Amino acid sequence: MSDKLETLSLQERLDRLRELTEFTENCKKQLNEICETLGWSLDSKDSNREAMEQCPYDPNHSVPVRSMEKHKASCSRRKMGYSSEEQAEMVDPSVCYENSSVRSFTMDKSTQHQVILQARSAAPLMRMEGVFWQGQYTGQPVDVPQNHKRALCDLTVADRLALYDHVTGVLNQQASSTSNEDLYVDLVSKLQKDEEQNEPKTHLELMAEMRDYKRRRQSYRAKNVHITKKSYTEVIREVINVHSQELSRQWREEEDQEEEESAMRSELSSHRRRLAERRSASSESRHSHSRRHRSRERSQDRESQKKRKKRERSSRSPDDHHHHHHDRKKKKKKKKEEREKEK
Repeated sequence: MSDKLETLSLQERLDRLRELTEFTENCKKQLNEICETLGWSLDSKDSNREAMEQCPYDPNHSVPVRSMEKHKASCSRRKMGYSSEEQAEMVDPSVCYENSSVRSFTMDKSTQHQVILQARSAAPLMRMEGVFWQGQYTGQPVDVPQNHKRALCDLTVADRLALYDHVTGVLNQQASSTSNEDLYVDLVSKLQKDEEQNEPKTHLELMAEMRDYKRRRQSYRAKNVHITKKSYTEVIREVINVHSQELSRQWREEEDQEEEESAMRSELSSHRRRLAERRSASSESRHSHSRRHRSRERSQDRESQKKRKKRERSSRSPDDHHHHHHDRKKKKKKKKEEREKEK
């Protein structure tokens, strides 16, 4: 029985192995057909395949060597938190300065941190008016901002001022080291020398110059001659005089405007004062009128009361008066009788 079980298990294993080999061969055939249709090759040692390089910021990225620099820039910005929309708005300005004499400066993270620390050490410890103190500088190193929004969020006002002073100082040193000979070239003498070296003018050229000269107005020619006769100091003096006259004219206009405004204000204040006086007079007249009206009403009420009393007295009859007198006598008699009884 044990021999039979061993033979069966061995047979099953062989069957399984045969099935697996058939399956792998079928998969290889399918892969080869797909690669042939796409023009690819399964051989990893193919000479036509482009060399790949691993990204230093993300080890999961393998990028061709030719596009590695571009990928490094985008991947580093993505690691710093810049979105794809912000990266699309960023433009590298170094292309504009390749074939020009414009000076540029590239800031890195360590240089930025050193500049901020130097400015912080030079600042006072306590808060002072008009001066940045040490609490207004960032103590931790920050990535170099790639756009204006990050510069405002990551760096304080004191940090930005320190970086600006550092960059301007470096560029001024570069400017002082370079020669500016082009700024001091006498172009007039250079043109005159070029004209002297040229061939003499022909008769037609001389006639054309004379024609153009006659076409000009006399005032233009006179002004041109007048300017050419003056020295450099005279011309500068005239320019200064013109500017000073213009400034004095502007100051006079401003003073006139201020005087007009003050006059308008005084007129408004006087007008308001008059209105206030009129209102006070009208209110006083109203109060006096109301008082007079009230006194008249009171006097009228008194007179009406007096008239009413007189009418009541006059309305009484003589019989009533006699009965009233008789009653009074009776009361007196009663009082006398009571007194006598008491005695």
